Amino acid sequence: MRKGILMAGGSGTRLYPITQAISKQLLPLYDKPMIYYPLSVLMLSGLRDIALITTPQDQESFKRLIGDGSQWGLNVTWIIQPSPDGLAQAYLLTEDFLEGGPSGMVLGDNVFYGHGFPELLKEANAREVGGTIFGYKVRDPERYGVVGFGADGRATQILEKPIKPPSDFAVTGLYFLDGRAPEWARTLKKSGRGEYEVADLLQLYLEAGDLTVTTMGRGYGWLDTGTHESLLDAGAFVQTLEKRQGLKIGCPEEIAFFNGWITAGDLAELAKPYLKTEYGQYLMRLIE
Repeated sequence: MRKGILMAGGSGTRLYPITQAISKQLLPLYDKPMIYYPLSVLMLSGLRDIALITTPQDQESFKRLIGDGSQWGLNVTWIIQPSPDGLAQAYLLTEDFLEGGPSGMVLGDNVFYGHGFPELLKEANAREVGGTIFGYKVRDPERYGVVGFGADGRATQILEKPIKPPSDFAVTGLYFLDGRAPEWARTLKKSGRGEYEVADLLQLYLEAGDLTVTTMGRGYGWLDTGTHESLLDAGAFVQTLEKRQGLKIGCPEEIAFFNGWITAGDLAELAKPYLKTEYGQYLMRLIE
């Protein structure tokens, strides 16, 4: 059974001074805490056992928000990242939690949107052997991990923040890997940035012929919130879509309800503290 990993560690220095006293993933993204959006991705994938990785100083704040996850039909395990040593470190920290099984990991500052996105997630979840990642065309690929492709369109390399990117396709912060991930992560050496790079781990899967790269086309939105400007853009994106459609993006209560993990009565109880807000009123409309 695949388990989920939500990486909400890191120091958030690129967003100073607003993250000097609060974790980046607890910042508001329009009408919800940022962490609700990646959490909803794991829930849409059907994953209910989730390890949530935080820094030592921020874990209590996250716990006050999410608890053990049972209100949404989840089982959340809390894990501390003692120092920000890179994304691949997540697989070392969760080795006991995963118990040799496959995982789906999402980064705590990533927002995804698009018609058919749940179907992409379920396809990735169904692959028992190897790994699946998602490529997204960006204007500034040098800011990200980047996928290089051969003449036949197959992925040939994955590079972290390359000076000369081999393509315009960035690797999004969403990774479905099989049970070998912790073992292979242990073989990695720290990069010049002093981190265990997830790009290096993905390269091992690629060299083994076990990595599927799914490219996300124009109908999808992927936003990271690593800069002040991109944080503001992501909030405006969510606001525009929600006001236009009357539907919420990244709403754990809604996903849990429609997945059958909680009842209408449970949803009504969850809505009670929020009834003075549009968020709570939206939850009540789901029941009606």
